[in-house]
Amino acid sequence: MFCPKCKSLMHPKDGKFVCKRCGHEKKSNDKETKVVKIRRENKEIALLEDSKIDILPKIRIECARCGNKEAYWILRQMRGSDEPETRFFTCTKCSYKWRE
Repeated sequence: MFCPKCKSLMHPKDGKFVCKRCGHEKKSNDKETKVVKIRRENKEIALLEDSKIDILPKIRIECARCGNKEAYWILRQMRGSDEPETRFFTCTKCSYKWRE
């Protein structure tokens, strides 16, 4: 989620989203959103689980499971930086996940 005032990334804190740049706060209206905090290299990272993924970009591609013609996609760097990214797809209808 991005701040409507300064367009910076907002971070979850105490059941709401807070902008670290300008301090704008917005209540989380998604009751299914669950914040999970993990520690990596002495840094705490907040991840959102079970939240709506309708903010991701969509592409026209056929789902192998249900035949739907639309899916969300994300890119992940799985190997070294000299290797290409892996594209992951999630069907908009049945939530089936696969990679390219």
